Amino acid sequence: MRRQEFQYTLPEALIARYPLPERSASRLLRLHCGKPPVHGHFRDVPELLKPGDVLVINDTAVIRARLHATKDTGGTVEILVERVVDSHEALCQTRSSKPLRPGRTATLTDGSGVRMLEREDGFFRLRFDEPVLKVLERCGEIPLPPYMERQPDAADLERYQTVFASSPGAVAAPTAGLHFDASVLDAITSRGIDVVRITLHVGAGTFQPVRVDEVSGHRMHPEWYSVSAAAADRINAARASGHRVVAVGTTVVRALESAATEDGRLQPGSGDTRLFIMPGYRFRCVDALITNFHLPETTLLMLVCAFGGQKRVLSAYRDAVTEGYRFFSYGDAMFLERNPGDDHV
Repeated sequence: MRRQEFQYTLPEALIARYPLPERSASRLLRLHCGKPPVHGHFRDVPELLKPGDVLVINDTAVIRARLHATKDTGGTVEILVERVVDSHEALCQTRSSKPLRPGRTATLTDGSGVRMLEREDGFFRLRFDEPVLKVLERCGEIPLPPYMERQPDAADLERYQTVFASSPGAVAAPTAGLHFDASVLDAITSRGIDVVRITLHVGAGTFQPVRVDEVSGHRMHPEWYSVSAAAADRINAARASGHRVVAVGTTVVRALESAATEDGRLQPGSGDTRLFIMPGYRFRCVDALITNFHLPETTLLMLVCAFGGQKRVLSAYRDAVTEGYRFFSYGDAMFLERNPGDDHV
């Protein structure tokens, strides 16, 4: 399977660089098996769910992961924290005229320091003088995706975060969750739908295109996830009763599928996942998916094509372009049922 099979044409004007005034005002394209796409609004989501369904959300919180520093050699360096590995250390991407070398230091804008320890899994492992999360809260910036082509403003501190974010650690938002507000969540719970939280800390690699021509040669960066015993019990009970598991976002799909056994039963636990879902994957426990429109040639689009059928999903993307939908993190959403047959359909 070639990465060029996951390409589509998108006018620049349809890239959503700012959020709408209201979270749930986004449009929603519904893609049901065997039916043409239906165009609606995100406020319709409660009506698409059935009593007894389980709606699974990702409660990760975006950290202020972008930092600026001056190297001990006098040059400047931009640091993007990819993952906090313990209280004082993090795996990071860096941008500077010359790469940091082990043992070299840099001074952040708040006066605290960092020291380069080693290269690890394609990243720089840095040690901070103070706890990483405290430093980020003090002088870090929200790391907006590069395609937005702008600096974050005050509104992004709230809007590039879901209303249910509670577990700091992501460097990118679980974007399907950005559409939910209190009124939509209240409408969902009032219909007898169980809302269950899991965690997957989204890494910066989520926006990276697949760079190898043969898709199977792509290697995912690890992302940490956690499924609690209570969450696993509630999801397993719903499945045993014949109810659907509806995932809010590709991050939830990857976490649940990573935690599922061959028969679809969830095992509680936490750890890293490198799960790469592409057409041909056999889904174990997710029945429906709420997701945004994703960049071409990315693992996110490949997952959605695996879930909804490659031809159907790419055709729906073309419809969305024609209808003027807004794309990517601050864009509109899709509701998909899992494709039961050939994943290329």
